[in-house]
Amino acid sequence: MPTEDMTMKRIEEAMVLQHAGDSSGARQRFAEIWEEIAPDGDPFHRCVLAHYMADLQPDPQDELDWDLRALDAAASVTDERAKQHDSALAIRGFYPSLHLNLAADFHKLGDTTQARTHLTQAQEHLDALDDDGYGQGIRSAIQRLAGRLTEEDPMTSANEEASN
Repeated sequence: MPTEDMTMKRIEEAMVLQHAGDSSGARQRFAEIWEEIAPDGDPFHRCVLAHYMADLQPDPQDELDWDLRALDAAASVTDERAKQHDSALAIRGFYPSLHLNLAADFHKLGDTTQARTHLTQAQEHLDALDDDGYGQGIRSAIQRLAGRLTEEDPMTSANEEASN
């Protein structure tokens, strides 16, 4: 019988607080766990924690910093490690959401060039998503952000499409 991953259990407990609307409680729990696992802890733990911690940041620059930590950690996660948590997981499936979040962060910060770059990277990984509620939600969010970027600067979008 596999050993229970107590760190993931604690991360999931903090996620429950987050989803219940207790942002400060979730942020505090994530910060405590981060202190224990970063910077050289299990990259799967770091990726998941940073991904959820980013959503709790009131400052867009702090949100970007956490999303960058999640992407950086994902680069070190293997499918084998992801499957230890859930046999259906593959790390490639994380990338559409990770890049979408980064695109949204850069958009909030007014850096449309980086927003477009990460949106393109999110789109390049869409084939890793299942055609389920989660996959449809990510696809929809990517389309919404792409639409906002086009509305804000249609000439850049037209120029990018012409160069492709």
